[in-house]
Amino acid sequence: MAAARQMDMADVYVRSIDEAVEEVFSLMMGIHCASVDDCPDDGAEIISSVIGLAGAMSGTCVLRCEERTARRIAGALTGAEFKSLDNLVKDAMGEVCNMVTGAWKGRHPVFASKCMLSTPTVVTGSSYQLHTQRPELRIERYYRFEACSFSFSLVCESMQ
Repeated sequence: MAAARQMDMADVYVRSIDEAVEEVFSLMMGIHCASVDDCPDDGAEIISSVIGLAGAMSGTCVLRCEERTARRIAGALTGAEFKSLDNLVKDAMGEVCNMVTGAWKGRHPVFASKCMLSTPTVVTGSSYQLHTQRPELRIERYYRFEACSFSFSLVCESMQ
């Protein structure tokens, strides 16, 4: 019974993640994102923005993409053009992850009132993994816009 409920909640979380991504990208950047089956990685530099969750849910939300996509997202958010992965691009990626996470959590009344978000942590590099202990629930969604793709993950370590 618990496994069935977890599957039902995973479906609800998937839909609300898709809605949150569409809301933030369309309203804040004028970008329509389509969900896709995978997020190609050509070995280029990767940027991961991580938001911690604490309270009713403990875990993380992670927005991950290649440098080219991060520069495009930052450009759409700020109206500037970026030629490198500078601090403004990193800040923009942290803010976009924060907005998507907040929009997702706001769709669930318990999390909206009893789950806190950390400030963003941004990691860059070409060969790294973000490791968490055995999560209770992990959802990873992939999106594409223009010629860019990214992933958004919800990693739940525990729920109260």
